Amino acid sequence: MGSEYNPVLRLSEAELERNADQGWFESHDAYVGDILKLTRLGCAYTEVAPGKTACPYHVHHAEDEMLVILAGGGDYRFGGKTYKVKAGDVLGAPVGGPEYAHQLINTGTETLKYLVISSKADIDVCEYPDSGKFQVMSRPVQGSHQRRLRYIGRQETSLEYLDGENIGDKS
Repeated sequence: MGSEYNPVLRLSEAELERNADQGWFESHDAYVGDILKLTRLGCAYTEVAPGKTACPYHVHHAEDEMLVILAGGGDYRFGGKTYKVKAGDVLGAPVGGPEYAHQLINTGTETLKYLVISSKADIDVCEYPDSGKFQVMSRPVQGSHQRRLRYIGRQETSLEYLDGENIGDKS
């Protein structure tokens, strides 16, 4: 008989994976939604050390995000403004353009701990206003973090629609 489904996850016992780890991008995460076998609701538990951030300033085109600060504090960059946040605050990051770009930075002296809850789109586009990049990605294959499609680029390197296609007469 297979293992029994456990609908309860104790965050203090969750196994954390080292995620970002370059310069000031560093986080440790537990993919709560995957652990609880959620199919249309994403959730990650994230820990970020003082002076670090988990990800670049970004905005999703297909996934809303909500961040719930559990411990610590920091700066929430959102749409060109910065908000001081602390434990107990709930942050919104709706789908949109650069006016909804967001990034959470640990400016405190203790580990910043939070949940990121998101709608789960099959395909999403993410913009990165600070670097002028975009990312197109599909949902990861069930049971892994590997995506079927992931492309990061810049608009100025875009190809024409029929680039590489045989546009000759087919008669």
